[in-house]
Amino acid sequence: MRPLKKRFVSTLAVSSVALLAFTACGSDGGSGTSTESEGSGFPVNAGKLTICSDIPYEPFEFVKDGKNVGFDMDIAAEIAKDAELELNVIDASFDSIESGLFNVQCDIAISSVSITEARAAKMDFSTPYMDDDLVLIAAEGSGITDLESAKDKKVGVQQATTGEKYAKEQGLNDTIGYEDAGLQTQALLAGQVDALLGNQSVLGYTIKDKPGFKVVADFKTGEQLGIAVPKEQAETLELVNGTLKRLTDAGTMEELTVKWFGEK
Repeated sequence: MRPLKKRFVSTLAVSSVALLAFTACGSDGGSGTSTESEGSGFPVNAGKLTICSDIPYEPFEFVKDGKNVGFDMDIAAEIAKDAELELNVIDASFDSIESGLFNVQCDIAISSVSITEARAAKMDFSTPYMDDDLVLIAAEGSGITDLESAKDKKVGVQQATTGEKYAKEQGLNDTIGYEDAGLQTQALLAGQVDALLGNQSVLGYTIKDKPGFKVVADFKTGEQLGIAVPKEQAETLELVNGTLKRLTDAGTMEELTVKWFGEK
């Protein structure tokens, strides 16, 4: 299995957005209750940094002991600290985040979002904070060794992701879409699908303690993850980029990578 080594880079992508309602779940039991200032500026909820995230998506965001934890959650907490605001997390589907429909309910969206040209037309992106290519995962002895051998198999993907798009582009016609990575992984473990296609960070983390499963192919797609910010929120984008630079310069980002992925 290919190591899940990450490197941090600095570039920028751009965009626009709309509106939507989500189910809220605060990072420490806080609510996602809206205020009159909602959608009119930063922050949308007084005294809080409200973020949208698709939970669960281990190890980026998931619930443990009643709290939202993970790589993205640690970064979000650092942004909230720099903003001198309380962190408030709203659990939103990735479809809603990917479409850019988060600006009314949330200040930012952080959920392992790959920067793409299509998404950059709907939202602004921070400087990238991680590189994240795609992998194909299958059970040992399954006969699946590459994309060609997976074409007549059931392949699980996550809906509205670059993994789903790539699978279809490569001729994997028998794909089954799942709303989140947790359901996607459970399908493979339960034998409901023959393989999974998705980002190496999440899927590699998923199988690292699961004997009998392995990465059978990886694909250099050049994906980079960024934090999404609503259009015309330059100060918010500056805040987010400032935190990412601070974490990178101090070596904290590397420490968080080791903490959650076990790789230097």
